[in-house]
Amino acid sequence: MLDTKPRPVFLNLFKIRLPMAGIMSIIHRATGVVMVLSIPLLIYLFDLSLSGVDGFAAAKAILGMGLVKLILFLMLWALMHHLLAGIRYLLIDIDIGVEKPLFRQTALAVTVAAPVVALILLGGLL
Repeated sequence: MLDTKPRPVFLNLFKIRLPMAGIMSIIHRATGVVMVLSIPLLIYLFDLSLSGVDGFAAAKAILGMGLVKLILFLMLWALMHHLLAGIRYLLIDIDIGVEKPLFRQTALAVTVAAPVVALILLGGLL
């Protein structure tokens, strides 16, 4: 007897067009992972800076490197995106911003505002 179940379909993820809210949701999850993975680096730098004058100077030198500044920007962007998206989700939980046009606009606003806020904050730190 032949099996008449349809075969699995290959999904090309690059051809699927997600709505902005779906893209923002995926970024929200990814930023959560980035924040968790950045904890050891932050603990190391904090421990190094508290170890004494030499440790503080070493931590300051590490934070002055270009690649580390890029990593810090990515960590700050992840934090800002996760924070803004979390606030958006909390508002949706209390039925604010559930309507379709506003739902899309807030998703786009979070996605655009997070790197802008991160750049502003990083500019203030440098």
